[in-house]
Amino acid sequence: QVQLVESGGGLVQPGGSLRLSCAASGRAFSINEMGWYRQAPGNERELVARITSDGSTNYADFVKGRFTISRDNAKSTVYLQMNDPKPEDTALYYCNAHIFEHRFQRYREIWGQGTLVTVSS
Repeated sequence: QVQLVESGGGLVQPGGSLRLSCAASGRAFSINEMGWYRQAPGNERELVARITSDGSTNYADFVKGRFTISRDNAKSTVYLQMNDPKPEDTALYYCNAHIFEHRFQRYREIWGQGTLVTVSS
């Protein structure tokens, strides 16, 4: 079973910085696209940023110029560097991955359990 485990969430002051990490673990799989989504109380889950296996990125307008997504394919890990966070960035952040499981010859979309980011002074 392939799993995603996020880390790095917590309390950060407005204008500070925080880095989220998400590592995939399991057997016999390949990762295509990886991404970060977030969900604030009372809101729907929304895309923050995503990155393909060759490094192409896509960002939501509300984080452009502030957040940076990157990945280390050798470690099956994706990162989200959050610079200049704002109180409205407070949310549960979820890691997402599109994988191919070689054993079962199937594509799947998997999610992490979420990590809470609180932006407050």
